[in-house]
Amino acid sequence: MPIMNPLAKGLNDTLQKEAHPVYEMLSKLGRDIYFPKEGILSQSAEAKAKANKFNATIGIATEGGQPMHLKLIQETLSSYNPKDIYEYAPPAGKPQLRSAWRSKMIKENPSLKSKPFGNPIVTNALTHGLSIVADLFADAGDAVVIPDKNWENYELTFGIRRGAAIVEYPLYNEEMRFNSVGLKEALLAQKDKGKAIVILNFPNNPTGFTPGPGEGEEIIGAIRDAAEAGVNVVAVTDDAYFGLFFEDSMQESLFGKLADLHPRVLAVKVDGATKEEYVWGFRVGFITYASPSEAALTALEQKTLGIIRATISSGPHPSQTFVLHALESPVFEEQKAEKFAIMKGRAARVKSLLDSGRYGDAWSYYPFNSGYFMCLKLSGVTAEAVRTHLLDRYGIGTIALGQHDLRVAFSCIEEEHLEELYDTIYRAVTEVAAQ
Repeated sequence: MPIMNPLAKGLNDTLQKEAHPVYEMLSKLGRDIYFPKEGILSQSAEAKAKANKFNATIGIATEGGQPMHLKLIQETLSSYNPKDIYEYAPPAGKPQLRSAWRSKMIKENPSLKSKPFGNPIVTNALTHGLSIVADLFADAGDAVVIPDKNWENYELTFGIRRGAAIVEYPLYNEEMRFNSVGLKEALLAQKDKGKAIVILNFPNNPTGFTPGPGEGEEIIGAIRDAAEAGVNVVAVTDDAYFGLFFEDSMQESLFGKLADLHPRVLAVKVDGATKEEYVWGFRVGFITYASPSEAALTALEQKTLGIIRATISSGPHPSQTFVLHALESPVFEEQKAEKFAIMKGRAARVKSLLDSGRYGDAWSYYPFNSGYFMCLKLSGVTAEAVRTHLLDRYGIGTIALGQHDLRVAFSCIEEEHLEELYDTIYRAVTEVAAQ
């Protein structure tokens, strides 16, 4: 049996002492992983600070005191200093960006001001952040609790990659509110295992639903009850669409309320600039942990950096610089508000069309109030048949989910085209039903 690295053992000892339930939450990989302190990166960092004559440590090329680069590339990036785009970013991400994102989190989530949480660590967007959670905390058979309307990548990230057991509960109850009772039952069902990973994705993909403040308190209560019953809960807020709240829903991430909820609850926030700042291809995300223990936060960060080092080494530097530039700009808030208004207008137009009565009983729709998407529940036809009919006959793309649910991304349709879109979907449903 291989001997555990002393650095990993040291991190584990810290977690056992400072936050023992968190230690118990770790997967085998999570316990084994560590960030090398005596490897190339640490020696290069020391050389960067002290080598004032020649620094022959790190694998980049330099020329004229700057990172070597092709003129044809720099011409398209001339607004930026070469050192801010060509060099490797640190494994944890650009320090200024981490600080700026933390400040943004507090500004947008006032409940975080007095809460103990760490510095965000840069990930290669949200899927990477979720995969870090899976690596650190999910072993074969561990329960990952998600609603029945969910992003299919959870199955790949936690189920296929790590062998975890996906446990679903209905997203909505009979009153079409968030099903906090179902969540609580799914968590308490893991009492014999003593551990559960719960993913809270609001605004929800695929439905565009965010619970109201009262429902949010019910969610927190369900997780607290599970913790008090002896279940160690890794509570992950997948905040991919954070901020796109169009109606009377929660306006903050649940991360703030989870941050100091219970010793058996580890709050993990996964978010990013990807969708919040409309920079999907930049692949800049963040993972943030909450704990009253600074030592425990440091240990979790070191293990996270070990995962990053072992997989992607570090995230892309140029896109981190671009996002930082945006966050520091005096016109950032104004321009973001303009885009929010457009998105809100599209959501409102969709709802007015659906509530107009013009589509009869062709479908009902699941409650939505936020995000990029909404879901139709088709009547008398299968979603896949409608999806393929729309695509083949009308050149319109939608997503079929399960037997009757059709996801429509209004985020990528101009408001003036939404009426035509839904009228055509209605036409396709009636045509499929007549076949």
